[in-house]
Amino acid sequence: MFLSTLSFALANVFVKEVSHLPVMEVVFFRCLVAGAFCVYGLKVAGESLTGTHKVPLVLRGLIGTLALALFFVTLQNIPLATAMVIQYLSPIFTAVIAIFFLKEGVKPFQWVFYAIAFSGVLFIGQVDARVSFLFVGLGILSAAGSGAAYNIVRSLRDIEHPLTVILYFQVIGVIAGAVSIPFAWHTPVGWDWFNLLMIGVFSQLGQVFLTNAFSRERAASVAIIVYTGLVYGIAIGWLYYGEAQTVWSLLGMGLVVAGVVASIVYVRKINRLEELEATVA
Repeated sequence: MFLSTLSFALANVFVKEVSHLPVMEVVFFRCLVAGAFCVYGLKVAGESLTGTHKVPLVLRGLIGTLALALFFVTLQNIPLATAMVIQYLSPIFTAVIAIFFLKEGVKPFQWVFYAIAFSGVLFIGQVDARVSFLFVGLGILSAAGSGAAYNIVRSLRDIEHPLTVILYFQVIGVIAGAVSIPFAWHTPVGWDWFNLLMIGVFSQLGQVFLTNAFSRERAASVAIIVYTGLVYGIAIGWLYYGEAQTVWSLLGMGLVVAGVVASIVYVRKINRLEELEATVA
């Protein structure tokens, strides 16, 4: 899981390195590289490239592509750590959307933790002059899109191969990027090609390590480690981009992470108590 968070953090760095390229162009190359890995993996596994539940697969790809593009916009325009911490709101949207999509409940006290997390994001927008509320809003929309996409993925987990689900996301990302190219194209030069390749490579590595972690250990035990990625974001942003964080912006980030992590821990504890009570009964 630590390797996964490091891989995703490095992918984010390479996105920032090509901030001069149009976002959809970056999405195109990212999905093209990652999609090639998916096709290879499915061929090796002998699984279907097209799947059987095409409507939810396409919907997941569309929403995922939109969320990815918005996330890349924030990465290119605000400090690395700030863009990452706003994206950490996605578990909240996953849980809220699941109320309607998967008919799952949210514990009453979770709303308190969600409010703490959102207050952290708004606080960052208030105290950090480098972060406008436009990009805060786009980051929140990206997190909401990720939450919606995760719900669709969860609905497909027992009926489609994971790589098939991911492949639809990559293919639709390639198509969306290709459609935008005639309207906004900036020819990559020199190191741009390497950076674009690394975005796809590290994104796919992050996904592989993530899948391995969840297959070897309980989800609740490893999910919280995702938030260590913020340490990478702060460190790389400060050392490489000179994006120093003030005490106030760090406080805002802390509120986001504390709110989301507290919600995860709280739900895990409640679920364990309910399982214990069911056993006793």
